[in-house]
Amino acid sequence: MLVDGLAIYRKLQGDDQDSVRLLTVEDLIAIAQRLTPTECHEQLLKQIRQTVGDKSWRVRYMAANHFNELAEAVGVELVREELIGHFVQLLKDNEAEVRTAGAGQIPGFSKLLDKEVILARIVPCVRDLSQDSSQHVRSALANHISGLAPLLGREVTTEHLLPLFLQLLKDEFPEVRLHIISKLETVNSVIGIDMLSDSLLPAIIELAEDKSWRVRQAIIEYIPLLATQLGKSFFDEQLGNLCMSWLGDPVYSIRESATVNLKKLTEVFGVEWAQSTIVPKIIGMAQHPNYLYRLTTVQAIATIAPALNPELVQSDVIEPLLQLAVDPIPNIRFNVGKALESVGSAFGPRGRDLAQQRIVPMLEQQKADSDADVRFHATRALQHISVAIQG
Repeated sequence: MLVDGLAIYRKLQGDDQDSVRLLTVEDLIAIAQRLTPTECHEQLLKQIRQTVGDKSWRVRYMAANHFNELAEAVGVELVREELIGHFVQLLKDNEAEVRTAGAGQIPGFSKLLDKEVILARIVPCVRDLSQDSSQHVRSALANHISGLAPLLGREVTTEHLLPLFLQLLKDEFPEVRLHIISKLETVNSVIGIDMLSDSLLPAIIELAEDKSWRVRQAIIEYIPLLATQLGKSFFDEQLGNLCMSWLGDPVYSIRESATVNLKKLTEVFGVEWAQSTIVPKIIGMAQHPNYLYRLTTVQAIATIAPALNPELVQSDVIEPLLQLAVDPIPNIRFNVGKALESVGSAFGPRGRDLAQQRIVPMLEQQKADSDADVRFHATRALQHISVAIQG
């Protein structure tokens, strides 16, 4: 049966139509999975070479896109003797689509190789791909290059990969920068926070003001992890003001992410840190003449309050929120109603005094507001708080 299948496969693999030949790549993998490494060497070596070197870029693309599956199917010996050369060939292909597919396979294929081989054969290709003329190739590389760090170890990563990370962090296309930022945790686990902060922190701070809001958002999402490893004093010195500046970003999604970031930082550094470091700055925005800053204050309080305690909310946080409950802008007033619902419900029975003494009276007042949205949210907030404080 297998002999017949091989004969049919070889006929299809030699078909004149590339739309047929590209479909045989998965057949090649399926057949290789059923053969021993020795049989793969005897029966499939010629077909592997033909597929990787096919005149149609579509076939080569398919080969590059499934290269890890093929490598795992044929066995380590054939990988080291034959496939490493073919993989390098695909990474240097004339077509950007093929190089893009190959870049996505780099970490998985490299797991089958010794460190010395990765350094000698793969890393030079990675260096070339980091300067590729196609943004799609560089983006694919940025999305996967961090997977090499655990395979190469601290010393080699620092010497050979770190310069490439820095280069890609400054790439002109946002997607490239975005992919590098999103995978920094893997690099950090290998080279350590000291090396990461010394080499990459300046680039990260620069990207915090990137013109692409998606890049700025990716930086914000990475901050709590960075804060955990940098420590409180270093964070306050290097990144504290930066985190607060995001609250005034012109893009709503950034402001929203910034408030979530402050909550996560409070969970990392504790309530006392929040009380002395970020709460005063949030409260200070409550009197800002620009209504967007006042609105951000409301949203920041609603987000961060559950990470605090009722006593701190009672003493430092609730008063500015109550003042904003009578703001001339209806949009702010009904958002205050939503925030009061969040704060009043956050602590359950533990926050009963806070809810009954400060929050409920203001919501009762908002129930008579001239704006329908304000009345609606106040009514809903009273219902939810009543349930929450009863436990």
